[in-house]
Amino acid sequence: MNETCEAMSNRLVTLDALRGFAVMGILAMNIVAFAMPEMAYVSPKAYGGETPSDIAAWALGFVLFDGKMRGLFSILFGASMLLIVDRAEAGGQDPGSIHYRRMAWLALFGLSHYFFIWWGDILFLYAAVGCIAFRFRAWEARRLIKWALALFTLGVVLTSLFFGAQLAVGNAADNPASPMAETGREVRAEYAKIDGEVTEELALYRGPYLPILSARLDTAINPFVGVLMTMFETLPLMMLGMALFRNGFLTGAWAAADYRRTAWRWLPPGVLLTLLVGWLQWRSGFDYLVAVNAFMGWAGPGRLMMTVAYAALLILLIRRAAASAWIVRVAATGRAAFSNYLGTSIVMTTIFYGYGLGLFGDVDRWTLYLICAGMWAAMLLWSKPWLDRFLYGPLEWLWRSLARGKPQPMRQ
Repeated sequence: MNETCEAMSNRLVTLDALRGFAVMGILAMNIVAFAMPEMAYVSPKAYGGETPSDIAAWALGFVLFDGKMRGLFSILFGASMLLIVDRAEAGGQDPGSIHYRRMAWLALFGLSHYFFIWWGDILFLYAAVGCIAFRFRAWEARRLIKWALALFTLGVVLTSLFFGAQLAVGNAADNPASPMAETGREVRAEYAKIDGEVTEELALYRGPYLPILSARLDTAINPFVGVLMTMFETLPLMMLGMALFRNGFLTGAWAAADYRRTAWRWLPPGVLLTLLVGWLQWRSGFDYLVAVNAFMGWAGPGRLMMTVAYAALLILLIRRAAASAWIVRVAATGRAAFSNYLGTSIVMTTIFYGYGLGLFGDVDRWTLYLICAGMWAAMLLWSKPWLDRFLYGPLEWLWRSLARGKPQPMRQ
């Protein structure tokens, strides 16, 4: 019995610590979207990329963080879904009823986050895709992995074809003899509007709250469009998380040599592919059409490889330092990931938007990493003391209570 409890504890610590690293890592890229116009996240040409130092900061984020921490978070969402299913079944409850109630409330949290706090919400996306992923909960790990890779590849191909066609047509604008020249000029003209949109965003987010809210209400369809645009990335990642939970990878059950082998198999090619995509953007002068192709399509394979490799390396780190005080704090941050994610949005928008400190567009990329590190410290400092006294983070408790229709026990 004690061995079983210890194995369960080790499994949960591994998952919690991975989630802690993921929720902190997501901020390393989101910090740009909090502090600068939206397109600055995709291309430094749009904003915050004037100097070699700025370009170097963009490259660091693109290679090391962009999509990898979000990918890890998506994988862990799939794993957590199965963990809750297993608990429901063990307790004689209907896992479907519990899951869909949780997703319904998560969708409402996500829409509230989008409209009232920050446009970069992923909670609504996770709720929508989580409803689909639940249908695959009984699949064996090997089957989940095969389908996840097939769907992910399909997504990369479709987005690359769609945006690649725009790039090809846009390049035809430079050839007057091309029958696509006129269409190419129209495509280029559409992307040239980005500069004007950047100026509008600077004015909007440096101003008061109500115009920002009004702008979000005018784009109410965006969360739903986001689901369609990223379905073939998010669903495969959740399925992969379900598989890696079932086969013991995410719970630390593999031998250390297997984790090292996984990291060495996927990290070098993932880094090389990501560097290649980054070089193509730099070589184009960060042309908007090239940047969008890179972000939406070309970077996908490298991101996936690096995400899996990161997971393997982090699990090795967590196993080696499981008893250390800092890993305990990272695990606590992961246990309160929902509160930390939404709390980060509140803190960052207060720092950068006009109704707060008004620093939007005024902080360079390197300094943003210092602000990011400060927020990481805040997550690590508050999460453990809170969870020493309470069973859940504040928003975790609220979500759990709403999904179950009654207040849940809170104190330890």
